[in-house]
Amino acid sequence: MHFGRISTAMVTPFDKSEEIDYSAVTKLVNHLIANGSDSLVIAGTTGESPTLSKEEKLTLFEHVVQVVNGRVPVIAGTGCNNTKASIELTKQAEKTGVDAVMLVTPYYSKPNQEGMYLHFKTVAASTNLPVMLYNIPGRSAAGLNPETIIRLSEINNIVAVKEASGDLDAMATIIQHTPDNFLLYSGDDSLTLPVMSIGGAGVVSISSHIIGNEMQDMVQSFLNGHPQYASKCHRELLSTMKAMFTAPSPAPVKAALEMQGVISGDVRLPMVRLNEEEMNVLRGTLQPKTAFYVS
Repeated sequence: MHFGRISTAMVTPFDKSEEIDYSAVTKLVNHLIANGSDSLVIAGTTGESPTLSKEEKLTLFEHVVQVVNGRVPVIAGTGCNNTKASIELTKQAEKTGVDAVMLVTPYYSKPNQEGMYLHFKTVAASTNLPVMLYNIPGRSAAGLNPETIIRLSEINNIVAVKEASGDLDAMATIIQHTPDNFLLYSGDDSLTLPVMSIGGAGVVSISSHIIGNEMQDMVQSFLNGHPQYASKCHRELLSTMKAMFTAPSPAPVKAALEMQGVISGDVRLPMVRLNEEEMNVLRGTLQPKTAFYVS
């Protein structure tokens, strides 16, 4: 299965009471599909997964699947640092009609490479769905080595990895030594073009909430043999990509979506909304690109 070039790690809209706002979910899904998203990752880190209950995740998966109605692949974040719990959620997610699952490296526990290999192998064996690995050592305190990802790529339904290590050398090693149909996605917006230049498939993006069409323009220009124009796009989009991380994510991207009139900027504790100073900085970054930000 191919998840396209721009996969959006979708935020979870909340109302003022910090409950999931399903009407806003519907609006956001349609906004993303209309603005360059080739697939959607639901209840990942950007979706504030640590604050979502299992029941909320399953209801969210089901709702998004219904709204998407087959237009793009839906990837459910079902991984955690408890292998049995990951298996249970993955099995239940499969029943909601999602197209694939994403499994994050077991956080906090800090297992060794063999422990992580067995964790992913065991969860993958519990489902018929395609599996995307999610390597994010900066958040999980434990990272998958390239050799472990290469081993895992030999498992039939482990088909992709979201690589948020930022290590281009490691990514090149993974691409070189995994099957041609195993997909490597950048987990960092600002590395989209560099990762594609070494053979990556694309990006699992946060910035695509705001500049999805512009990122598609960059990616398609690169693929169609116009690297200089793609490089120009990359440089122009970089400040917006960086702006999405001026405060703990996903507060900045939710604030930007609120500026666009798509959803509210509300987050769940322990995340907090941007303060006025942070809002002004974000507004100052986005306003010069008014062509990008039409609600």
